[in-house]
Amino acid sequence: MNPEKLKHIASQLEGEFHFDNTMRTLYATDASAYREKPLAVAFPKNASDIKKLIRFARAEGTSLIPRTAGTSLAGQVVGSGIVVDVSRTFTQILEVNPAESWVRVQPGVIRDELNLFLRPHGLYFGPETSTANRAMIGGMVGNNSCGSNSIVYGSAREHLLSVKAILSDGTEAEFGALTLAEFEAKCRGENTSGDLETRIYQATKAMLSHGPTQENIRAEFPKPSIQRRNTGYAIDLLLETEPFTAGKEPFNFCKLIAGSEGTLAFLTEIQLHVNPLPPKEIGLLCVHCETVDESLRANLVALRHNPSASELMDHYVLECTKTNIEQSQNRFFVQGDPGAILVVELTDHTQAAIQERAQALVQDLQKNQLGYHFPLVLGPDTKKVWNLRKAGLGLLSNIPGDAKPVAVIEDTAVDVEDLPEFIREFNLTLEQYNLYCVHYAHAGSGELHLRPIINLKTEEGNKLFRDIATEIAHLVKKYRGSLSGEHGDGRLRGEFIPFMIGEENYRLVEEVKRVWDPGNLFNPGKIVNTPSMNSSLRYEPGQETPEFDTVFKFHQAGGVLRAAELCNGSGDCRKTHLTGGTMCPSYMVTRHERDTTRARANAVREFLTRSPKANRFDHQEIKEAMDLCISCKGCKSECPSNVDVAKLKAEFQQHYYDANGIPFRTRLIANFNNANKLASLLPGAYNLLFKNKLTAHLFKKSVGFAPKRSLPLLHATTLKSWFKKHQRERAEKSSSFKKKVYLFCDEFTNYNDTPIGQKAVLLLEKLGYEVVIPEHEESGRTYLSKGFVREAKKLAQRNVALLHKLISAETPLIGIEPSCILTFRDEYLDLVDADQLEDAKSLSIHCLQFDEFIARELLNKNIDPSLFKDEERQVQLHGHCHQKALSSVLYTQQMLTLPKNYKVEVIPSGCCGMAGSFGYEAEHFDVSMAIGELVLFPSVRAAGEEVIIAAPGTSCRHQIHDGTGKNAKHPIEVLYEALK
Repeated sequence: MNPEKLKHIASQLEGEFHFDNTMRTLYATDASAYREKPLAVAFPKNASDIKKLIRFARAEGTSLIPRTAGTSLAGQVVGSGIVVDVSRTFTQILEVNPAESWVRVQPGVIRDELNLFLRPHGLYFGPETSTANRAMIGGMVGNNSCGSNSIVYGSAREHLLSVKAILSDGTEAEFGALTLAEFEAKCRGENTSGDLETRIYQATKAMLSHGPTQENIRAEFPKPSIQRRNTGYAIDLLLETEPFTAGKEPFNFCKLIAGSEGTLAFLTEIQLHVNPLPPKEIGLLCVHCETVDESLRANLVALRHNPSASELMDHYVLECTKTNIEQSQNRFFVQGDPGAILVVELTDHTQAAIQERAQALVQDLQKNQLGYHFPLVLGPDTKKVWNLRKAGLGLLSNIPGDAKPVAVIEDTAVDVEDLPEFIREFNLTLEQYNLYCVHYAHAGSGELHLRPIINLKTEEGNKLFRDIATEIAHLVKKYRGSLSGEHGDGRLRGEFIPFMIGEENYRLVEEVKRVWDPGNLFNPGKIVNTPSMNSSLRYEPGQETPEFDTVFKFHQAGGVLRAAELCNGSGDCRKTHLTGGTMCPSYMVTRHERDTTRARANAVREFLTRSPKANRFDHQEIKEAMDLCISCKGCKSECPSNVDVAKLKAEFQQHYYDANGIPFRTRLIANFNNANKLASLLPGAYNLLFKNKLTAHLFKKSVGFAPKRSLPLLHATTLKSWFKKHQRERAEKSSSFKKKVYLFCDEFTNYNDTPIGQKAVLLLEKLGYEVVIPEHEESGRTYLSKGFVREAKKLAQRNVALLHKLISAETPLIGIEPSCILTFRDEYLDLVDADQLEDAKSLSIHCLQFDEFIARELLNKNIDPSLFKDEERQVQLHGHCHQKALSSVLYTQQMLTLPKNYKVEVIPSGCCGMAGSFGYEAEHFDVSMAIGELVLFPSVRAAGEEVIIAAPGTSCRHQIHDGTGKNAKHPIEVLYEALK
């Protein structure tokens, strides 16, 4: 299309309109296997903008693809038209009516955040996708989402009361329940928005009033007993309403709109029925079984005990959780290596009632010789179990190599009584193709998410993708099931609908689309008239995976490109600060898709795969996507696929600099240690320069630092200089110690935070440990943060060579600054050459944060708590991002409760926002401070003056000071000051 036309429509909108290559690339994929670049991406501000986009699309012969987040696994939001993303702007909860149990929302409201809003009213929106912390109501309605608790709450369709929508002619219409008289009046054109709405009612009446048509629908559509059913448009459910079937419920087009995937109208408001809050007590009986078949037979027994959910995880999913940093901690209830675990949720008003029901269920299972281990999980630990189950989708992407579990037959649903036999036949079918499958999800409602392992980069894999889909379609039809239970038809299953419901019924489905959307304006190629299901895939048949000469080895993933390809688009990085966690801080502020972890991974994957350049990293589009990545490492642990975007960014920057040179500010920050070393010769003069408002302002302006940001100052002496003097004094006293430890003198503690280093030494000595600062180089953290990976590699190799023989379990290396000591356990292992790898691994095991060491010694009863004061103190702790990603804040909590009357509360903050140099940079300052304002700053401000604010990160303490005016202490300082 002529770019001038795109510029013109952009100028007409109150919202945003992008048609640059970066945005089109980022919106070319979703969480499905598909990829197609859209014409443009729009962020409408209001309904008026949507109407303008409709007029433009009609005039120019293009289409609109409505998009929110968290629900597209079948390519629903991938297409060549204009993606209309309402996830940033249509996010209001408009009205709640507790008396009538309904709420009215815009489509961009997140499901979990809706329930946070409803909780004070005693209300709850039941349908719960595994992506509920970022799934939006618009997408849940579009897909007719269900979730784990559909046994009780059903699907979004059962809760959809009415919608406001803009039709393809640009008129606004409202659809809700109608009496028979109201329905007939609509058919006469009374109280409609215009001719199109009138025709919609008239055509529906004519279609569903025909006797033979009714018989055919009832004979060919999925069994009515199957709750989860998204096969074409839900005309079978419209048929079971009052105008067509006497004595049934009132007519409501919402039954059709739910599951229509944005192909019929553009929703702007959604009214939902909500339930009372469920009973407060939850128990999860985790039934361990030898096989999947045994677990499915156990499921039928469990359903007799009225559970609120019955969910399955097979051994493939459980195996993946062993190597995921976050999920490995959630395996506490797993005994041995079960073939499958059936998680049966029981809710009641008391734990005693749950225990009684669980015992009855266990007895029933044992009577039927089902299951071998039956742990009952209660209280807060239940969330860990559900997190383990919900992580299944992303975890499965971690399988090494190009063959991955593929979403192709992952959404089949049958009558729950048919499920064991269906799965048996399903697996026999796969065996004919020498395939095996991952089984997980909703056993209680007759649907498992079944993912065969296929390499879509090969011709054979592409063909297999189609062959398996065809085979399983025949099997599902045999059981009169639904090819889609909750993920929708999209472009994945659309071409099988004629087979599933018969050609005559498919013509009705086509007619529905023609009547509602005669110009094929809304999301074409989904549900009806879909392109071939194995075309426009993210990976093309015969596609090669190029190898790159990288500094990081990326050996676990099989190279840098495969490290990016680990991202399957599940969108865990779109959660907000209300959900908790660290990933992804910049997205939490901007709410922009380009600032998600998956957008950055997608950008790397796209250009490393398709770039014509010799240096495929040399792309401004990747640079733009990476701009607000603050290298917090949240994605390394919280992303189910463990996509380490901080590492990808550092590698990208190195190669980008190779092609484009290194900016002065970047070089200055990377060489922070060298600059401080020089400045430490005259620390007084340095501090005078940077304390003076005029000279500090000139410096900040000249290098591009934010004017409002304070600058770090130097201590009068370095830690290394002080320690040499201290060693001499200690030798004169002939002190005796029970154990020797080595202290890593990091580049920040040495020059800027010297008093913290001094207290660390004195505290360790007071506790009976001889402290030695060995010869070592700086950690390389500043080089890594700015993409000087080759320089960081030199330091890693040098440090490994210097330290690997010194450091052991008996003589560990202890670090003060988390981001520095943790490089030994993270980046060093992927930087050193093969001849040093084993040394690096053995060294990394014994490199501990200060609090980890203290917690370990406390566990081993090597520290006497009586050395500390008895006074009561309150401590609020903000953990460092790298600490959360690679270790745990728990160790700091344990350390700070050595004084028996110290009460430690962890602030539920993610990243502080400073992130090394990020918060200093003028163009990033506002985002940096906005991140702090999400949780951290308000929590610190709310704390009383008597409360100690603790933070182990030097950047975190700086950010807290600049954002709140309060001084945070390193936990080492807190513990040192608590000594008697």
